[in-house]
Amino acid sequence: MESAIHPAALPVAELLPQCEVTRTRGSGPGGQHRNKVETAIILLHRPTGTHGEASERRSQAENQTVALFRLRVNLALAVRTEKMADDEVDRVWTSRLIGGRISINPAHEDFPTMLAEALDWIKNREFDLKAAAEKLGCTGSQLTKFLKREPRAWSGVNANRKLRGLRPLK
Repeated sequence: MESAIHPAALPVAELLPQCEVTRTRGSGPGGQHRNKVETAIILLHRPTGTHGEASERRSQAENQTVALFRLRVNLALAVRTEKMADDEVDRVWTSRLIGGRISINPAHEDFPTMLAEALDWIKNREFDLKAAAEKLGCTGSQLTKFLKREPRAWSGVNANRKLRGLRPLK
């Protein structure tokens, strides 16, 4: 059974039309170019209200790429898709799992998709990391290391564990 695709996993061609794009001038140091040219980009995902922004590059196109990546990470953190027990683990996740080890750099374009997949299964397993790791095909320590690569995910999992009366993870 295939569950709905997570917005963080959507191809750019499908995700961008769902966004409101705002171009503005960046603030801070950067000289005349930064003060006169609208290179800063803010992307607002209309269906969820989640946003991503970038202004540190001199090029509008580069800032859009960075803002899109940040939007996808923010979507991975904010949006949960329902997983059923018989759902398959996303192919991006399984393609990055080598011998039970998670192989991904947090700057890689697959990172937001993998983060969303991990968080969806963690929620499905009631924030039991061992059970989620088993479903995802890795160890609990591998899943822990992966989550720690995005501190907001790590603190979110611990906050949800606390709400359920579970001890926080170290």
